[in-house]
This record gives sequence, structure tokens and C-alpha cells, in this order.
Amino acid sequence: MKIQAARVIVTCPGRNFVTLKIETDQGVYGIGDATLNGRELAVVSYLEDHVIPCLIGMDPRRIEDIWQYLYRGAYWRRGPVTMRAISAVDTALWDIKGKMAGMPVYDLLGGRSRDGIMVYGHANGGDIEETVDAVGSYIDMGYKAIRAQTGVPGIKDAYGVGRGKLFYEPADAALPSVTGWDTRKALNHVPKLFEKLRATYGFDHHLLHDGHHRYTPQEAANLGKMLEPYQLFWLEDCTPAENQEAFKLVRQHTVTPLAVGEIFNTIWDCKDLIQNQLIDFIRCTVVGAGGITHLRRIADLAALYQVRTGSHGATDLSPVTMGAALHFDTWVPNFGIQEYMRHTPETDEVFPHDYRFEAGEMFVGDTPGHGVDIDETLAAKYPYKPAYLPVARLEDGTMWNW
Repeated sequence: MKIQAARVIVTCPGRNFVTLKIETDQGVYGIGDATLNGRELAVVSYLEDHVIPCLIGMDPRRIEDIWQYLYRGAYWRRGPVTMRAISAVDTALWDIKGKMAGMPVYDLLGGRSRDGIMVYGHANGGDIEETVDAVGSYIDMGYKAIRAQTGVPGIKDAYGVGRGKLFYEPADAALPSVTGWDTRKALNHVPKLFEKLRATYGFDHHLLHDGHHRYTPQEAANLGKMLEPYQLFWLEDCTPAENQEAFKLVRQHTVTPLAVGEIFNTIWDCKDLIQNQLIDFIRCTVVGAGGITHLRRIADLAALYQVRTGSHGATDLSPVTMGAALHFDTWVPNFGIQEYMRHTPETDEVFPHDYRFEAGEMFVGDTPGHGVDIDETLAAKYPYKPAYLPVARLEDGTMWNW
């Protein structure tokens, strides 16, 4: 069995997605997600110019060997472009193997560890009252866990305040828009949101919050401590993690659970965080961390230290990644939670899938492979549109972490 052809499909049914389709000489094909929000065409070039020519003639059943070939063989390792290209190949090969075996991917990985997958949605609001109402809407939809973000008085376009109720997409301009940030204003305001949420809905539902890399370690520790009375499921990305030791300071001063990892590319980005038990949830995802093959290694390392998974699942990941992630979540023994931001109806039509939401959980079907396909005719009706993520500046104009 050989890889006979591979091609990249770029489509924009509301936002840009990059999909790799690998075809074999036996008529079996698989698809993988290669989307890198705001830098999509960089991955397209990497795949078309440097990866696909190498794949032709390879045996698609040799998933591990092909992964090592693309990672070790490139010499220039890691990074978001390289790892998303590897992820797309890896996911497509697992899809092919599942179809060949007549089995869903979770069975190939070792079978179910659970029946349903708890997910969380995004409740956003321009102010506290709007966010409280939004959380109530998610509770009414059956969610057991909700991430809550609110606008902060005096901050322009605060992070997490969407323009729609369910289909939040921050990449909204042909060139980056500018948002604002002020840490002191946020620290004075965010705890008030969770005080109001617990007073309104009690403690039966899980609540989460995203710091989006905005705080220094000391500021993050302060926020985590202030949020302790409200028993968050986690505080996400409280401080940039390029320096993994930064989380030591946060850990020393708060018992609020910590989650990080959506921008990580490999196990090396989170090794110290996990081994030193500085986090509670690792948020690496299939598309960002080298596919199912490498994400499995990260999860296995995390399991040794009672760190659970909490994969990123925003709308900048296509349904292909969501499907693959849900198969991974169904299998992985140290599962924590799965982020689930709903795609637009147009996206769901382009990427037909067999996963479903019910009573706060996601469920995968038994379709061989990862259960997601692409309608190429429909995809062609939505051409690529340049779209950048925003940037953030402090009040004095200093660049900050968006």
C-alpha cells in the first residue's frame, strides 16, 4: 500500500481552514487539519513545497516512522508551522488506518475509557450582567462547565468579548486590529464576575476563566488567590509559559487549578511544567502538537503526575481536529475536559461529521476513522480571506500579549 497523492484544500466558510487530503493506491483516503490561525498560508506552503513531495510512495500504515521522518528528518524542528504540517499528515494517516481496519480511531488507540466527553462553552459579555446572562444560557443548553469572560471598564475590546453568542471568531481583519489592556483594571474587576456568578447560580456548575497570557507571574498568583472562594475548574494561560519556571511563583501562592498549553508545539514545551507539577491541566491539541501520535506521548507523561488533559477546541480548529480530539478524549485515561466552541452552520456543512453534543457532553460515532469528511465542492465556494488575530497595547502604547 502506497500514498499515491496528497493535496491541500483551503476554504473559508466563516473563517479559514487548511485541510490535507492523503490518497492511497487502494482508494482509501484520510484528511487532517493544518490550520494556523492568521498564518494559514505559511503551512500551505510548507505542506505543498516540502512535505507532500516526500510522502508520495510512502506506506501510509507506517504512521510512527512517517512522524519521525517529518520531525527528525527536517533538522529544523518544532515550531507552529512545522508541527501543524506534521499534525495534518498524522491525523490523515490515523483516519486511513481506521478506515482500513473498519474501526473508529478511539478503538485503534485502545478503546473507550468513557462514554461521554464533558465539554465547556464560552460565555461572554460586554459587562458582568451580560456575562451572567450568557452563563445562564449555557446552563439552559445543558452545559456542565462554562468559561466566563467579561468586558472590563476602561479597556478597549477586552479579550473574550465576542461579537456573537456562539460563533466567536477573533481573527476579523485583513490586518491586525488593536485592542487594549490594563492589568490593574482587570484584577479589580474579574473577581466581581465570579462573585456574581456563584451568587446567581451556586456551585453546581464548573466555571473557568482565561487570562490569555496577560499577567506577570506575581499578578497571576494574585488573581488565582482572589478567585479561590469561587472554586474555579481552572484558570487558563495565566502567564506566558515560555519560561516554564514562572509557574512556580503562581503555584506557591494559589490553589486555584492552572491550565496551559494551547500554543505549545511539543512535549518539550510542557515537560518541566508537568514533571514539577506546576499545572493541573495540559491543553495541547491534536493540530498544534504534532497530531495524535505526539499528543499521546504528552498525555502519557502528564498521567504520571496526575495532570489531566483539557485540549484547546476553539473555532480556529476545524471540525477535523474536533473529531480527532474527541476520539483521543474518548480513549485517554487522564482526561479532564474538552473545549467546545461551536462552528458556524456553513462550516459544519463543509465538514460533515458524526460527533454530537448532548446534555453537556460530546459523543463520537463509530464511523471508521475519525468520523469527519470534507465536501470539496462546497469548500470551493468559500475562498480564502486574509484574517489576522488582534494585537494588544497598554494605555501608553506598549505592545502586550494578546
